[in-house]
Amino acid sequence: MELEIRELYASVEGKQILKGVNLKVREGEIHSLMGPNGSGKSTLAAVIMGHPKYTVDSGDILVDGESIVNLSPDERARKGLFLAFQYPVEISGVTLANFLRRAYINLKYGGDGEKAKDKVSVAEFQKTLKEKIEMLKLDPTIGRRYLNEGFSGGEKKRCEVLQMAILQPKIAVLDETDSGLDIDGVKIVAEGVRTISKQTGMGALVITHYLRILNYLKPDVVHIMYGGRVVETGGYELAQLLEEKGYSVIEQKYGAFTG
Repeated sequence: MELEIRELYASVEGKQILKGVNLKVREGEIHSLMGPNGSGKSTLAAVIMGHPKYTVDSGDILVDGESIVNLSPDERARKGLFLAFQYPVEISGVTLANFLRRAYINLKYGGDGEKAKDKVSVAEFQKTLKEKIEMLKLDPTIGRRYLNEGFSGGEKKRCEVLQMAILQPKIAVLDETDSGLDIDGVKIVAEGVRTISKQTGMGALVITHYLRILNYLKPDVVHIMYGGRVVETGGYELAQLLEEKGYSVIEQKYGAFTG
């Protein structure tokens, strides 16, 4: 599978944020997207998944050459896309285990519970869930807790990766999943992403401000976003350059922007 962003312009509440984004991510590849606050990284993640708050002004989002700009978020998910949120929401009254099983059934069987009943038994699902919880070093009882309610920041972020492990997307977008994590949490999340990628061939677009998660992820490609577009694409050395010199080197090359 290939996700291609082609000359994408997008707005929110009448303000244009994305100004000609071009980007490609293929299955099995790990890409990092970096850039200063206000450069459009989170907007790009939301637009890829079809958030109704955002408007595509022009350009296209393609999955294997087919436009998805008119598809709903659930239809995009069935195409193999996934978004790990920067700020995961709490849902009281819904356990994490029930949420994940229902999400899996909806994704694989279009919500047809009768059709899925014989193929996704509770016992089989619980066994898979236990394996993924252990991989991400989460509390074994977390599946019985309400979704994100009372979770620490680290638990919320690792549960986003847990969802990814269960749903097995073809390409995942992770919106600052490392923010708010301690050193151990960053390592666990990064190793989880790499393990899922190796096991399933998943591609990933990891949005981050920090080099530390990239030290564990070892991305194949690093992109720099600035002023609503991708201005630089290269290897790990791009991330190292930003860590050493900050975004001033990008500003000097491309001029200041107001965000």
